[in-house]
Amino acid sequence: MKNDDWAQRSLKAVWHPCTQMKSHEEIPLLAIKSASGAYLYDQEGKAYLDSISSWWTNLFGHTNPTINNAIKHQLDQLEHVMLAGVTHEPVILLSEKLSALTNHNLGHAFYASDGASAVEIALKMSFHYWRNLGKPNKNRFICLKNSYHGETLGALSVTDIPIFSVTYSPLTRAPIIVDSPDARLTKPNQSPEAYASECLNKLELILQSNFQEIASIIVEPMVQCATGMAMYSPEYLKGLRVLCDKYQIHLIADEIAVGCGRTGPFFACEHASIWPDIMTLSKGISGGYLPLSIVLSTHEIFKTFYGDSASQAFLHSHSYTGNPLACAAALATLRIFDEDHYLEKNKVFADQLSKAFEWVKNDSRTIHLRQLGTILAFDVLPEFTSPKFSKEFYANALEIGLLIRPIGNTVYVMPPYILSDEQIIQLSSLVQLTLNKVCPLK
Repeated sequence: MKNDDWAQRSLKAVWHPCTQMKSHEEIPLLAIKSASGAYLYDQEGKAYLDSISSWWTNLFGHTNPTINNAIKHQLDQLEHVMLAGVTHEPVILLSEKLSALTNHNLGHAFYASDGASAVEIALKMSFHYWRNLGKPNKNRFICLKNSYHGETLGALSVTDIPIFSVTYSPLTRAPIIVDSPDARLTKPNQSPEAYASECLNKLELILQSNFQEIASIIVEPMVQCATGMAMYSPEYLKGLRVLCDKYQIHLIADEIAVGCGRTGPFFACEHASIWPDIMTLSKGISGGYLPLSIVLSTHEIFKTFYGDSASQAFLHSHSYTGNPLACAAALATLRIFDEDHYLEKNKVFADQLSKAFEWVKNDSRTIHLRQLGTILAFDVLPEFTSPKFSKEFYANALEIGLLIRPIGNTVYVMPPYILSDEQIIQLSSLVQLTLNKVCPLK
């Protein structure tokens, strides 16, 4: 069966996420049959370079033999068991390894299946902590302007991207929204560090007046991804940690997209040499294989739930919490990091990526070229774009074998860590060719 046949069947039977389904009358669905390494293959055998790691999840390539074998082995041992009142080896080993990666600052792992669920858990955990301490009025949350933390109702309560949040605002509780330290917002001759300090000063004014009702602040460390790869100074995180301690509110680090080595160190928080009170993980933690999310917390938080009363306990659950197959995939992912020294390899990878995209610096159509680790982005000036820019860029890239999804006028790549030097050059070339097609020089 050809691509078009599968695409038409999908349009009739599948309601695709984050999609206006009518748009596929103009841009056909991409029907993928198989994948290997950094490439996806459609029903007719055409290859597409996966420049966004299949929504930022696939770290070590598709059909990775190490992860494949780990899942196959686990499948013959235990496919699933409830985690309430029961435990198993993969979930214990994974929890221990993640705690060790935080230098045991975050020693307790709570499991779910996706990033939004992890954010829900983190928010509930923070509120419930204060309730257990006799401070139920600490029940409000702070998020950054243009923040994105998921699309369930709780996660939307700390999401400030109107296309996602406005429709459902009657169902959610409004957060306190504070200035983003996005380095693109600096004034002329102002450094990212100075702008971060300015944002922190404004935040402190809010905390001074409202700390008694604030449970926590949630941030994506170093990069606000869904708002257009907004990168900022680690000084903001350092100052944020100080303010959270001073005013007794929790710092929640949403590392769902930026963790697992994406920005350089394993956790993005490490850029600032700080640890949060609560951390959320998902996406790359299972290597892009199986749904898995984890909330890591300090012992201080954990112990407030430990007691004889059921109402004191954290009574949150998911049917597939701590699924053994997903945990096995995550353990294999961590083993690849360790045995193949990928945090070191990624330094070379990031350097090669930077060199390959040098052309952007001299392109009159672009602005704000930025990079942190294996995330690279630039913005296309408004005079070269149309309201349909992102869709047109996506569609034209597919024609030449590139899977990429701009965010507004931001073009970004977040590829698997396994790209060769030649594939990095190919990636850069395909992006440039697509830009030339969609935004011809005037």
